[in-house]
Amino acid sequence: VSLTLTYFPVRGRAEVIRVMLKDQGAEFDEKVITMEMWKESTLKASCVSNPLFGQLPILEDGDLTLYQTNAIRRHLARKLGLYGKDQREAALIDMMDEAIQDLLNKYIKLMFEKDVSVQMYGKCNQFDLNPYSKIILQQEDLISLADYALVILLIHHQVLSPPCLHAFPSLQSYLKRLCARPNLHAYFHSDDFKNRPIIPGKRT
Repeated sequence: VSLTLTYFPVRGRAEVIRVMLKDQGAEFDEKVITMEMWKESTLKASCVSNPLFGQLPILEDGDLTLYQTNAIRRHLARKLGLYGKDQREAALIDMMDEAIQDLLNKYIKLMFEKDVSVQMYGKCNQFDLNPYSKIILQQEDLISLADYALVILLIHHQVLSPPCLHAFPSLQSYLKRLCARPNLHAYFHSDDFKNRPIIPGKRT
C-alpha cells in the first residue's frame, strides 16, 4: 500500500479524503493520532516546525508527502481520474468545489457555536443549498472531486438540521444515488464511519 493518511480520530477535514478513497476502492493505511499522541509525540513538533503547514491531515503517496486538505484532495482526484475529461470540466469542478468548501467552513464554525438553534441554521441552510439544487439537475452521471465534498456537506448538514433537504427533492435524490454506490453504502453503514465523531466532543 503506497497511500498513508494521518489524521485525528474524527471525520473533520480528512473525511472527504477517506470517502474519495473508499469509493474508488483505493487501498490506504490510516495512522490515527489521538490528542494525547499529538501533544506528546514528535509529530506535532515536526508539523509545527514547518512554517508553511503545522497541521493534519498528512498524505504520504510513496515518496511524496502532502499537507493541506485541498492539495491532498486534488492530488488524489488527478490520480484517480476525478477531475473531469478536459481543462474546462476541471475549471468547473474547481468552481463548484470552492463554493462547497465555503459552506463546509461555515458549517464547522457553526458546530462550535453554543447558541445556534436548529431553526436559525435551517433558515440559513435554505438559502445556501438552493444553488446546488439547481446545479444537480444539470449534472452528468460522472463523479468528480466536488461530489465527495457535497455528499459530506449534505450528510453533516442533516446533523444540525434534520429536515434541511425537505425543500430540495433534487438534492435528496442526488444524495440517495451517491450513497447507494456500493463502496459508499458499505462505508456509511460501517462502525468505522458511524462511531467517528464529526469533530472532537461535538454533535455527531
